[in-house]
Amino acid sequence: MQRRDFIRSMAAASLAASMPEFVFAAPAVPGTFGAAGDDAYRKLLILIELKGANDGLNTVVPYADPEYYRLRPRIAIKRDEVLQLSEREGLHPSLAALMPLWQANELAVVRGVGYANPNLSHFRSIEIWDTASSSEQVLQQGWLARAFRAHPVPRSFSADGVIVGSAEMGPFTGGARAVTITNTEQFLRQARLATPGHMSGNRALDHILGVEDEVVQAAKGLGGGAALSTTFPNGPFGNAVRTAANVVAGKEPVAAIRLTLNGFDTHQNQAGTHAALLRQFGEGLAALKAALVELNRWDSTLILTYAEFGRRAQENASGGTDHGTANAHFVTGGAVKGGLYGQGPQLDRLDNGNLVHAVDFRSLYATALERWWGISAAGPLGGRYPMIDLIKA
Repeated sequence: MQRRDFIRSMAAASLAASMPEFVFAAPAVPGTFGAAGDDAYRKLLILIELKGANDGLNTVVPYADPEYYRLRPRIAIKRDEVLQLSEREGLHPSLAALMPLWQANELAVVRGVGYANPNLSHFRSIEIWDTASSSEQVLQQGWLARAFRAHPVPRSFSADGVIVGSAEMGPFTGGARAVTITNTEQFLRQARLATPGHMSGNRALDHILGVEDEVVQAAKGLGGGAALSTTFPNGPFGNAVRTAANVVAGKEPVAAIRLTLNGFDTHQNQAGTHAALLRQFGEGLAALKAALVELNRWDSTLILTYAEFGRRAQENASGGTDHGTANAHFVTGGAVKGGLYGQGPQLDRLDNGNLVHAVDFRSLYATALERWWGISAAGPLGGRYPMIDLIKA
């Protein structure tokens, strides 16, 4: 292990011992950014991870395709229950809370998202998504960490990013100034335990003390914002959405937030589990919009979903679906041009039982970096990817 990595692990261990509800990762390369950077990162990015791999075919339903019902005789969504988006596709009925977004032309549905030579391992595929790598590459930094290294977030921000509902750094891995929390109020209480001490003369210890000082400063910036009147759903995801909204309401901004909704690895008895998960997601997203409108941040926030992969086109013998490939994802916000993007599922042209992707997932990231933040995507993504025209000029 390199000395630099050892110091970072020492800092993380110190913080975990004193404040188990969050981890603060110090930036690999501190930096400053001018007025253009301030303006770029005043636009907030919120990522929602649908962990375990959401079933895109039962989320955005190709109800006009008879092949869908042939492949899924037990778990297919009935045609008369689908929330219609077009003459061929519609939403799962548990996503009724998203229909006002669709009707307001603020919900983009991007079909066929994936990558070449897909990997069906949860661990490896989410690593590919988090690092924006190809299936043959292994990268150490998350795509947002690389973006923040190339275009540093202003030091006046309380953090580069905040992670809610997961201890995994994901796209912030490897250098982002990111905070992992489960509850804003608890985070603020525990952060007070990390009182910075005097410099000791020991470089490793001084590094830890410096990180703790950044924790305190981040905690101050994340708290003390406007009280919200928005009603949030009960349950873990509703609480995560409430926490994210409280972060946005804080005194100092952050550039990005990631939320996680767990439970999408539906190998068996999918119907009821999936319906409940989609209801949590839809109602949580509707509440998030309400909070952002209340905070006058809806037009300056871009929200997009992601997951490690989709599910196979054909149901399995256990009333579920196994690991698949291409998937449908949502993008929303006040500046989003709603509609259907990408390519609907080609169920008569499967590749070994799996959907063939039409949109590289890095196109979503390129759109967020270049069209939303106005920063170059080529460096952070390791190349150029076509952007999706779903953000208003």
